[in-house]
Amino acid sequence: MPNDAPDRDPETLPVLTPADVRAALLAQQEIALIDVREEDPFAQQHPLFAVQLSAGRMELDAPWRLPRRDVTLAVYDNGEGLARGAAQALQALGYSRVHLLAAAANTDADTGAPPTTPNGLQAWKDAGGEVFRDVNVPSKAFGELVEHERHTPSLAAEQVQALITSGANVVVLDARRFDEFNTMSIPSGTSVPGAELALRVRDLAPDPRTQVIVNCAGRTRSIIGTQSLVNAGIPNPVAALRNGTIGWTLAGLALDRGQQRRFGSVSPANHHAAREAAQALADRAGAQRLDSAGLAAWVADGSRTVYRWDVRTPEEYAAGHLPGFGSAPGGQLVQETDVFAAVRGARIVLADGGPASDGVRAPMTAHWLAQLGWQVAWLTDTTPAMCTDTGAWQPAHAPLPAAHGVSPGDLAAWLADPAERSRTLLLNLGTSAQHVKGHVPGAWWVLRAQLPLALQALETLEAPLRTAQRIVLTCGNGELARFAALDLARLTPLPVTVLQGGQAAWAAEGHPLEPGEQRLASPRIDRYRRPYEGTDAPRSAMQAYLDWEFGLVAQLARDGTHGFRVLAAA
Repeated sequence: MPNDAPDRDPETLPVLTPADVRAALLAQQEIALIDVREEDPFAQQHPLFAVQLSAGRMELDAPWRLPRRDVTLAVYDNGEGLARGAAQALQALGYSRVHLLAAAANTDADTGAPPTTPNGLQAWKDAGGEVFRDVNVPSKAFGELVEHERHTPSLAAEQVQALITSGANVVVLDARRFDEFNTMSIPSGTSVPGAELALRVRDLAPDPRTQVIVNCAGRTRSIIGTQSLVNAGIPNPVAALRNGTIGWTLAGLALDRGQQRRFGSVSPANHHAAREAAQALADRAGAQRLDSAGLAAWVADGSRTVYRWDVRTPEEYAAGHLPGFGSAPGGQLVQETDVFAAVRGARIVLADGGPASDGVRAPMTAHWLAQLGWQVAWLTDTTPAMCTDTGAWQPAHAPLPAAHGVSPGDLAAWLADPAERSRTLLLNLGTSAQHVKGHVPGAWWVLRAQLPLALQALETLEAPLRTAQRIVLTCGNGELARFAALDLARLTPLPVTVLQGGQAAWAAEGHPLEPGEQRLASPRIDRYRRPYEGTDAPRSAMQAYLDWEFGLVAQLARDGTHGFRVLAAA
């Protein structure tokens, strides 16, 4: 590995160069290229296999996204000064091979002195590295490559609309998450998230003459969903809705809102046919069959990262799942590989409840992950009786630090007393979207990674910081606030208190929430607004997004590190 004798950062952090990272990717060695900026700046430009892991959420997100503590990590920002602190935070969490991404010598070109804020993104670009826009780019680029090589069939919005309005023999299957379908959908559509398609299509379209249309919001999930059905050999004609709900909107057609239509049960005969097709595809794509003993051997191998995902619906997962497995519904796993498998070159093991009860969704998902360049296996001997853990997935995180807390009731009493309210500065560390939707009345929204800047901003205002005698931190569930309390204690002499249970506990006790964009002490850069989400995206943004997707195949060729392999027709 090129980091065996790394260059050294002036504060003893080792350095990996863009050439080192590229060599590791091409050799299919395990490496995580970590962008520690917030999601919006990350989405503006980043390397293909970079994963966004915010500096302000390191303790909450690194343990489940980077499960092996001695994996090679290359950390970077765009000159904001976040990378070094984030790298040191990773070291404090026990990661032993943490590096900064920087130019070979890691020195200032003019003076020869070490730079104070290594700009890893600029070093990547200076080395000729390709940069990509948007999020979940590996999956989206792969989808475009699939369409390019397999000529995945599609129909324009106007053609699909004509089929629907004429009463033709057609079914529309929406491959997105149900919440996305519920927000906006194609008229007559049914929610069938990606991994469910091959399992359920034969029952949803039992007449082999029925035209099956698969849609998503843009292109990727409709392409992958359609090609899944083509690969699985269903007898029906199948086509993607070209450009998804974006294409529908750009054609001037109306979308439905609030629809509840979901898939139903699977007949035994159709289940058998789906299982046979999915498992044959997984074998042909190079996915591995793994039994419980093989899984134990993989987990025991400390030299490799192993991700374990249950690809069924969240409801099935909560009812019973294998110990040690997280929840990643198969369609979203293929769509968001950079989220669910942050270490490129890692192993992935998939479960779906066992061959008797399923045996379709895991191999079907595996056949796509294998084409995406992963070493992936699906469990062959799982039974429902082995799924002994219950409840929603709880991602692993670092131990929560001790913090002085205040109950929702006591905080409500403070806020109801004018004198106590004037002494209390409320800071909300949850997402900006949650803040706008509803927050504890009077709270200011701040990014944890920008706490010093937020405090400076509050000092310039009329009252907040000047009259405060204590600071109360909150967030969605109180966890991030506990970590931020340690940061804040180093920045201010004021006593710092955490709202116990966070905003969820506050609302559960019946206390009011205040909506609106008022009191933003940090810029709203924690989330990138996708041009295909919601119902109010500008048409120009939608068209620009489609144009960007059309160019991804050429970008993949220029980048040259992807290792994707599209399965040929049988």
